[in-house]
Amino acid sequence: MYRSWLEVSLSQIEANFRAIRKVAGAGVTVMPVVKADAYRHGAVEVSRVLEEAGARWLAVSNVHEGIALRESGITSRILVMADFLPANRPLFLDYDLTPAIHSLEGIRDYERLAVLAGKSAAFHLKIDSGMGRLGTRASAGEILDVLGETRAARLEGLMSHFASAPNYTTSQTDEQIAVFTGVLNKLKEGGVDPALVHLSSTVPVAYGRTEAWGNLVRPGHAIYGYVSPAKGASSACAVEVRPALTWKATVLEVKDVPGGAAIGYGGIYTTSRETRIAVLGVGYADGYPHRLSNKGQVLLQGKAVPVLGAVSMDLTTVDVSGLTVAPGDSVTLLGVDGSESIDAQQIAKLAGTISYSVLCGISSRVVRLYV
Repeated sequence: MYRSWLEVSLSQIEANFRAIRKVAGAGVTVMPVVKADAYRHGAVEVSRVLEEAGARWLAVSNVHEGIALRESGITSRILVMADFLPANRPLFLDYDLTPAIHSLEGIRDYERLAVLAGKSAAFHLKIDSGMGRLGTRASAGEILDVLGETRAARLEGLMSHFASAPNYTTSQTDEQIAVFTGVLNKLKEGGVDPALVHLSSTVPVAYGRTEAWGNLVRPGHAIYGYVSPAKGASSACAVEVRPALTWKATVLEVKDVPGGAAIGYGGIYTTSRETRIAVLGVGYADGYPHRLSNKGQVLLQGKAVPVLGAVSMDLTTVDVSGLTVAPGDSVTLLGVDGSESIDAQQIAKLAGTISYSVLCGISSRVVRLYV
């Protein structure tokens, strides 16, 4: 029925969440990250499964992602990690969303809004411990001064984010932990002890870097079945997760072409012999990377078959010589077929990108089916 579609295993999403929670232990809250439409797995459907599995917190990137979850009936706490734009700030109170605030002036503004609304409004403060993106670099003393002015806005969590968590050949993560811990300890000395402390996404949890956890962790990639490989001397990966997403496409046409035939835009591939080709209903507008031109593979009948020529906007051509294939047959772009498999990390390596980009790059026009 579809040119290209995803099959998302919600039971695998749940199993991945439980595997992470088991490794984290009873004293650490697991906050799954469902931003970017749950890495294109479908934020509403994924969030419902996670909430039913016991997730008390979910994390999104912007306020509108949070609103969409609220309007779909999600009741878990929702942390909005990267959207404290002035025009959006009242929406946090309207939809019971928790902002990650990254400046002292942001705290003051949220205090004014909460006072006007007559509400107690929790927030998390993000510390720039060395990532060089969002987060305050203010001293603990400056933070304490501002918190001393607040009555309605309530510091619930202190957070940061690592720049090089998978890289054990650099000291950057240790340096960030030291900066963050220094701020946290001085806040405690000043009488402020945040209920929630969190720095870690998937990698520090998977490789057991417990000094980086705090009492809350924010796995994203692992929820969907992936853990980035570590560089350098790390502990063994302790989290056993599997990809929850299979991506398929339909064969639109099959034909035999002679040797010397140019295939696709620019004629960047020329057949060396008579070749049977299949044209697939998927292209870079669907998120299949253009950089897989002439080097990608798809799975068909339990075999890996090569991409020929350029990946175009709506179509991709593959070599199916020796196979019996007809229009309407399906191929697997990402997933398992027999003994063969292709995952997002393999695609990313061929395309010169990262697995996050492969997953998040899947277009909204690709149909999602939940299995």
